[in-house]
Parts: sequence; C-alpha cells; structure tokens
Amino acid sequence: MLNVLVVVDMQNDFIDGALGTPEAVAIVPKVVEKIKNFDGTVLFTRDTHTSSYLYTQEGRNLPVEHCIKGTEGWEIRSEIEALRKTEAINKVTFGSSVLPERLLMMNAIEHIDSITFVGLCTDICVISNAMIAKAFLPEVPISVDAACCAGVTPESHKNALEAMKMCQIKIENE
Repeated sequence: MLNVLVVVDMQNDFIDGALGTPEAVAIVPKVVEKIKNFDGTVLFTRDTHTSSYLYTQEGRNLPVEHCIKGTEGWEIRSEIEALRKTEAINKVTFGSSVLPERLLMMNAIEHIDSITFVGLCTDICVISNAMIAKAFLPEVPISVDAACCAGVTPESHKNALEAMKMCQIKIENE
C-alpha cells in the first residue's frame, strides 16, 4: 500500500516573502503536522525561476520577482525543509512535467493507493499539479487537504477547491 503526499511550493516567497499572505503563514504548522503524521512517501515541488523571470510570459503577467533559484525566497520553509527526505522537484511553471513522471515510475514499482496535495497556492500551482496527476493516473484517488492550502486570496482558494471537486478530486478538511 503506497500513499503519496505532494507538498507544493511551501517556499518563503509564497509564505511571507514577495507573494506571501497571512493565510499562507497560517498553514505552515498544519503542513508540518501533515508531513510528520503522513504514512507514505512525501514529495516536494519547488517553484524555480531565474533572474530573467520578468522577461518570461509568467513574469509579464505577474511582474513580481519570486522564487529566484538560490535566494532565500526560493528555499522551502526551514521547518518543512527539515522534514524533506526526497529530492525536491524544481518546476519552472505552475504545473510540473517531472511530477507525473515520478508518480508513474513509483506506481509501476508499487501501486499508488492515494495521492494527497497540500501547499501553495491552491488556485495556481496546487490545482495545476493535482489536475496533471489526475490526467496521468486517473484511477488513483486524488485529494487536496484544504486546511493545508492557501490561495492568492481566500475567494480564489475556495474557487479552486470547487473546480477540483468538479474534476473528481476529493477535498478534505474544507
């Protein structure tokens, strides 16, 4: 029996840095507890940009430099980083192309029974990666722990949860 927890972008810039919110700060202890108590494999994604971020399509649409590789803002929050036992998956856009490859490889070795997502931001990277996982592993139950996620705004967080429900992703602790 293999359960997977995917911790999405719990990085300083999304918590209390360039794009931080009070809601993101509030979920940090909950994410720490979720990881500590999780019975299975824990994977981590890390938003990763370069100094040319502002010249990318994302940078032109969101002109706030964040998660520049090697900066403090790029780093996974220290209390969460201390729990990491697997290599973080660096991703250059909202959804990771490496995450589904890793999940498929894991599933080929040992059937994945469930995948749970937590992290930031519900309405951008969490929803993107949950939907990608659903596309690659449509028969694996996928859930999102709403209490361990925060969006750009509380309203966009709720909208993302509703959208994922419609795509048969189970929402826990709403």
